[in-house]
Amino acid sequence: MLHPKPFTLNRIFKTRKTVSLLAGVMLACFFNPLLAQHETVDTAAFRQIREAEMNSSQVANIAHYITDVSGSRLTNSPGFVRAGNWAIEFMKRWGLQNAGFEAWGEYGRGWDMEEFHISMKAPYSGYILGYAQPWSSNTDGEIHADVFLINYSNLLDSAFLEKQAANFKGKIILVNSLTSKRDDDFKPFSTRFTDSELVKIQDQDMISRLQIEGYLKYKKLVERGKSFLKTAGALAIVNINGGGRDGTVTVQNMSGYKANSPVKLPEAVISSEDGSKIKRLIASGHNVELALNIKGKYYSDDTKGYNVIAEIPGTDPKLKDQIVMLGGHLDSWNAATGATDNGAGCIVMLEAVRLLDSLHLKPKRTIRIALWSGEEQGIMGSYNYVRNHYGDAETGDIKKEQARISGYFNLDNGSGKIRGIFAQGDTAIVPIFEQWLAALQGLGANTVTLHNTGSTDHLSFDWIGIPAFQFIQDPLDYETKTHHSNMDVYDYLKIDDLKQAAIVVASFVYQASIRPDLLPRKKISKEKFAFDGF
Repeated sequence: MLHPKPFTLNRIFKTRKTVSLLAGVMLACFFNPLLAQHETVDTAAFRQIREAEMNSSQVANIAHYITDVSGSRLTNSPGFVRAGNWAIEFMKRWGLQNAGFEAWGEYGRGWDMEEFHISMKAPYSGYILGYAQPWSSNTDGEIHADVFLINYSNLLDSAFLEKQAANFKGKIILVNSLTSKRDDDFKPFSTRFTDSELVKIQDQDMISRLQIEGYLKYKKLVERGKSFLKTAGALAIVNINGGGRDGTVTVQNMSGYKANSPVKLPEAVISSEDGSKIKRLIASGHNVELALNIKGKYYSDDTKGYNVIAEIPGTDPKLKDQIVMLGGHLDSWNAATGATDNGAGCIVMLEAVRLLDSLHLKPKRTIRIALWSGEEQGIMGSYNYVRNHYGDAETGDIKKEQARISGYFNLDNGSGKIRGIFAQGDTAIVPIFEQWLAALQGLGANTVTLHNTGSTDHLSFDWIGIPAFQFIQDPLDYETKTHHSNMDVYDYLKIDDLKQAAIVVASFVYQASIRPDLLPRKKISKEKFAFDGF
């Protein structure tokens, strides 16, 4: 999921929960005239999808290839290309058509870690858990230098930086951003939604344009402070991980990928535990020396961004030119294999199209899967795809193709099972989705909320007036452990949850492809924002 993700706006909303198809339809017709518009749900196809997934799932195999075999998947990196090539090859084997990479516009350079080492050399030799920041400059071999400690806020203080300039020369600058006091040690890492929590669930990850612009201004000041350190003669920057526990390290970087990005200091991040130890040593008067070696490789031969696209062609002569889309972002960060963010979403979407094709179901509309790139840099792959195919949310210029896409379904909240769906304020879609979920009894997915979730690729479609939805998922340990961290690996995938999600997604996508009408639309959003980097 897109970073930054510190802002969550909460609003009051109403959730409906359907117990069974019969009860849901009867209550709907009696109490709410909107719900009297009965959906003809292909329950036989839903049963086929469920039985096939329970008996012959390929989720674990897909997960292995997307994560373990492909590795980390920074956009335009070798790992991203490996994963994309594997997905294309296997979708072709499954029988999908038009499978391949599709360029969406200018992105920038890829980057991959070739060598990395960090350790403490004084006051004694010791291990340090750390990672290079993506797109870091290289150290040109291992460097040894004393540490000079500053706080993260000092990077914003030009007076402080000027006053301390002489102390930066020849040093490794340790940047303290610790916020956790370990008060959460007795809280569980992994949780699931209770029914009462689902009833009260609120808007998730809704970030306004004003908030993002404020964040970008703040980050530009931080980047200016880091540039000052380089000018003053510092050798490298090592950041103390601001949160996390038990060795969890968040590794991410919103700058450096553009082809013309300035050369900055080599930069790494270390665990909060190691950072805290170094802080205590310095506070007690001990000189701390670190050894650091960063050797990364940039990939600049092709700076275009690419999404992975494939289709199951529609079979109805009148409807086959209309599109139902599903997707998730394939790119990840570099300290792990991007299993929950967002390998999980891609795994589910790939399994969903495999199921639909293997069952020889006949969608009336064409079903198109997209695995996005550049999501972590600001939903760039999906935003530019929409701009190329359907219209420009910034200018309001709408293309003819926009009228021929029924909807888009996204998954990007970790490995938890689907518990429902956010309707994104589309009142007309609520009774439709309630009836679809009612036909999936026993899977634990019952909630349709009018409210919203943000920070990922469905927004690119929503902004241009296309019905676009993110599913509600059990949180598990997504925010507490795996999100953008070194723990985002296969072992934290819940395979059974992903199987359940594949059933729900495949059923939704198929039902959208066969209903007589396109999904109902709301007005085009006036609030949109696509980040174009620093």
